[in-house]
Amino acid sequence: MRMLNPPHPGEFIRSEVIEPLGLSVTAAATALGVSRPTLSTLLNGKSDLSGDMALRIEKAFGPKMETLMRMQSSYDIARTRKRESKIHVRRHPATATA
Repeated sequence: MRMLNPPHPGEFIRSEVIEPLGLSVTAAATALGVSRPTLSTLLNGKSDLSGDMALRIEKAFGPKMETLMRMQSSYDIARTRKRESKIHVRRHPATATA
């Protein structure tokens, strides 16, 4: 079963990591070693979660990189499935084997 509308990982990071710790975006960005705008765009769903950022979050706050990256993958898959009818490709015929 797949999620039809999984949340952007930034939403999870904001609500389940940053806010419970009582951190501002600026303080969290400092802890992660990134700029405030970089973290803000992620938390607001305007940019994708990179492997580098997922590892930084794991090291600073605990959630496993693999879990965060699976969230990004699920989000990407759902977003692409919503556009599926706009992607037109013919199935390539199977080649016969000798």
